Amino acid sequence: MVSLYDLSLAELVDFCDGLGERPFRARQLYSWLYAKGVNDFAKMTDVPAAVREKLMAAACIDDLGLVESISSADGQTTKHLFGTHDGNYIEIETVFMKYKDRNSVCISTQAGCRMGCLFCASGELGLSRNLSPAEMALQVILSENAAGARTKNIVLMGIGEPLDNFDNVKKFIENFTDDHGRDLSRRSITLSTCGIVPGMKRLAAELPQVELAVSLHAPNDELRVQMMPVTKKYGVRAVVEAARRHYEATHRRTTFEYALIDGFNDGAGHAAELAALLRGMNCLVNLIPLNGAGTGLGTVHGSGSEAAERFREGLGRKGVPATVRRSLGADIGAACGQLRLRRK
Repeated sequence: MVSLYDLSLAELVDFCDGLGERPFRARQLYSWLYAKGVNDFAKMTDVPAAVREKLMAAACIDDLGLVESISSADGQTTKHLFGTHDGNYIEIETVFMKYKDRNSVCISTQAGCRMGCLFCASGELGLSRNLSPAEMALQVILSENAAGARTKNIVLMGIGEPLDNFDNVKKFIENFTDDHGRDLSRRSITLSTCGIVPGMKRLAAELPQVELAVSLHAPNDELRVQMMPVTKKYGVRAVVEAARRHYEATHRRTTFEYALIDGFNDGAGHAAELAALLRGMNCLVNLIPLNGAGTGLGTVHGSGSEAAERFREGLGRKGVPATVRRSLGADIGAACGQLRLRRK
C-alpha cells in the first residue's frame, strides 16, 4: 500500500487522478500532510467522507508507531523511539529539542548505519535498510505533535549516513520545503555527513541551499582512520576539498564537527594542524566533547571543558572560528543509537 508521505505533489496529483479525483484534492491532501501535520485521514475534516474511504482503501499515512519516549529533566529534550510497520520491524530514533528562540528536530535517515564510526552507537547493530521519505517525514510530524509545537529547524544527524540514502533524503527535503506544503526554508535544514565525497558533490548541485555539516574529528588520516573507517576511501584532504567546492558552488558556510577525545585528538598540535587544513575556508568548527556512546575505541574519555576551550582558542588564534557545542539531553542518553541499542 502506498504511503502518501512518499509522494511528491506531482505524484500525489497522479495518484488522486487514479482515484477519479481532481488536482485540487491532491493540493488539499498535501497541505494536510505537511502544513498541518496530520497523519490521520479522519482528521481531514474538509475532505468528504467518501473520498476519505477511498484513500484509506488505497493508501496509508501512518508508517511509524511510537515505541518509547523519554524526556530530559529540564524538559528541553525528548527522544522518541519509533517502530516501522513493515514486515521487518525495525526501530529508529528522533530527538526533539527546545530552545528559547526555536525548536529543532534531529531525525534518522537509515535504520542503523554501515559507516562503522567507532565512537558512535548508531552503527553497532549494522545497517538494516534505508528509510523512506515517509518514514523521515513522520519523524518530524509525530515529534511535533507530541511536543504540541512546530519546529523551525531540521537536522539530519540521527541514525544513518544521509548521503548513503541520497534519493530518499532529497525527496523528503523537497516535500518539506514545497511551498504548497510546509514551505520550510532549505536553509533551515542541516545535513551531516561523515564525508561521502560523491554525495557532497550531488548535494551542492541538487540541494544547494541545504546547510552542510561534515563529521571530521581529526586533522589527518592517521588519526581519523582509527575512528572512522570511511577514511580509507575518502581521506581528510579529499573531504575538506569537497567541502571547499561545496562552498564555491553554494556560498553556504560549512560546519566541521570535531569530537574531542582526551589525549587523542585534542592537543595544541592537533589544533594547529586542523587550522592549517582549514585555512582560508568559510567554515565553523563545532567542538563536541566525546559522549562515550560507542565502544569501538576502548576506554577513552571526552575532553574536559578546559581542554575544549584551549582547543577553541588555538583555532581562533589561527583565524578559524570555533564553538563548543552545548550539551542537551545528557541525562537521557541523547546520543544517536543509545535508546535503540539499549532495547536490543
